[in-house]
Amino acid sequence: MTASKHTPDDGTPPPVRAPFDAVTWKEIAYLLSNLPAALIGFVYTVVMVATAGGLSVTAIGLPLFACGLFLSRQLGRLERARARDLLGVRVDEPTPMPGPGRSGGFFPWLWASLKDPVAWRTVLFELIRLPWAILTFTVALTGLFVLWPVLPWVVRGLANVDRAMVRGLLSPSDELERRIAELESDRGVVVDTAAADLRRIERDLHDGAQARLVALAMGLGLAKEKLLEDPEGAAAMVDEAHGEVKIALQELRDLARGIHPAVLTDRGLDAALSSVASRCLVPVKVAVDLPARPAEAIEGIAYFVVSELLQNVSKHAGPGARLAEVEVWRTGGSADGRLLIRVSDDGRGGADASAGSGLAGLGERLDAVDGVLVVESPVGEGTVVTAELPWRERAAR
Repeated sequence: MTASKHTPDDGTPPPVRAPFDAVTWKEIAYLLSNLPAALIGFVYTVVMVATAGGLSVTAIGLPLFACGLFLSRQLGRLERARARDLLGVRVDEPTPMPGPGRSGGFFPWLWASLKDPVAWRTVLFELIRLPWAILTFTVALTGLFVLWPVLPWVVRGLANVDRAMVRGLLSPSDELERRIAELESDRGVVVDTAAADLRRIERDLHDGAQARLVALAMGLGLAKEKLLEDPEGAAAMVDEAHGEVKIALQELRDLARGIHPAVLTDRGLDAALSSVASRCLVPVKVAVDLPARPAEAIEGIAYFVVSELLQNVSKHAGPGARLAEVEVWRTGGSADGRLLIRVSDDGRGGADASAGSGLAGLGERLDAVDGVLVVESPVGEGTVVTAELPWRERAAR
């Protein structure tokens, strides 16, 4: 596990400090850019609403209104990007509006566009922003000359109002909309992970067992040719080929174990995790307390989580590590049950899931199935990694 200093990533700006830090200067830049951004948005919104509204009694009025609302969505996207870059506000992107081809025709698309809540809240955002933008621009500009000693605190207060406006008016429509955006992101992680696994399996087959079997076939061919001329040489080559067959079979078993181990299917998590623990370089104590076996997909994810974490223990816990522990248990009822996994060691610590290590990829995999990964790893005090997965009952056979 790689060492790195832990820093929170919840979107909350750090405390204000004087003299000005980078966060304060970004907030000042945001407040100063509010006026030109708000002028553009306000003028566009007023012209769009007036023009499309005036033409709504004609055949082109409503389609023009729909197109105008679509462009309002793009303004909201730019505002979210500006707030993300300068204020550190992390707001999920709303689900894109489907085109006429995916909406069942022109009129269903037109109706969906005209009642799009994301676009209408962006219109409201642009209309109410101008007075506030004038105020923030004036305070920030004059404060650079007049309010210098207290300007960081004034700027933080004004920027927090902007943060609230962005979150309140430019976020996805509701919990369902936010959930859709989250699932779309998770689906991309699942697809990328599956593609990476397929490439790994293909590479292992091509570089390992396949190359060995090709060499085996060539060796047997040569032995066949020598069978009559040099029986002893042919026998030696067959004996060598027999050894190659054993090695190839072992490689195929290892590859199959990496895809889905037979012991997990036959005997469950307790036996499978004990098998993984026996291969760890640090002594491992395994405790599995489950009332029943979870669904196969959840059981497989739990196995690979523990397998990867124990590999990290072997690689990064350090020579001082004397013991690792794996605990698996279930909490909650049948409807809201969770499968909890805790892997701990007494090694050197310093692991950080935000440092782009294997822990980050493991966290993304868990997030894709509504799981959670928590890493506690003070330097010099060992590491405790807790993984949480949704519990799903195993299908009856």
